[in-house]
Amino acid sequence: MLTKPIYEILPVSYMAIGATSLLILDQGYAIVLAIVMFTLGAKIYNMRSQNRRTDPLRKRKSGTLPSSVYDAAPFVYLLLATLIFKLFPSGIGLVIGIVLMTYSLYILVRRSSNRRHRSHSSQEYPNL
Repeated sequence: MLTKPIYEILPVSYMAIGATSLLILDQGYAIVLAIVMFTLGAKIYNMRSQNRRTDPLRKRKSGTLPSSVYDAAPFVYLLLATLIFKLFPSGIGLVIGIVLMTYSLYILVRRSSNRRHRSHSSQEYPNL
């Protein structure tokens, strides 16, 4: 069994290793494996995030996008930013990559802050 601090950073570590490998390595198979590693890290992150939601199902808003597309959007933006950094390392590519990366991190921070709900009993009796 892994300790909690290590267990908690695994998905982000997988994505960081995948993104770094994508930027550094040039072989075709290495790029494919880097994308797979990034994708699996994003999938694990989404699974944990969905499992830890505390808001009731009936209070969740349904959007126009399917939930799988909605959940994957910030990670797709982050992967696209990484690919743009690799393919177009200067000029407009750098600006587009920074904008995509900033927007994806903004979405992730917003979702993280919106998913920290408390149940009513813990709000009424905070010492429980």
